[in-house]
Amino acid sequence: MSARLFPALAGTLLAVGTLWTTGALAGGPAPAASDNQETTVSFAKEVNPLLRQRCAVCHVTGQEPGLLSLIPAKSYDSIVGQDSVQSDLKRVEPGDPEQSYLYHKLVGSHLEAGGEGLQMPFASPPLNETQIDLVKRWIAEGAQNN
Repeated sequence: MSARLFPALAGTLLAVGTLWTTGALAGGPAPAASDNQETTVSFAKEVNPLLRQRCAVCHVTGQEPGLLSLIPAKSYDSIVGQDSVQSDLKRVEPGDPEQSYLYHKLVGSHLEAGGEGLQMPFASPPLNETQIDLVKRWIAEGAQNN
């Protein structure tokens, strides 16, 4: 009798484990849609915290090299639609990462884009692929202040 119960119990445990890890049983959030590829990037919840953590350490007042402030209260207005002081590109050109100097500074292609200086963040490891993709997607989606 226990031999017949085990397969049914194993299937039930597998289903419960799947529901638990996705958060469905715990009342948690639904799983991310294919690694966030189908959701709109939030400036307030995703991009601004990244800028605060990795960039605002140096870019505080707007008087530092690059002349931009990346503290949370000023970052959006400091980058979106603003001319870069190091290239002919906008800092962020909504809808077009390849025409956005910020994107080039983060991936290290800023010199090829007519810019100058070093890849950002300065004196720190570069952003990882997931972080770069987040910024690129945010720009491609129109660099919304959401």
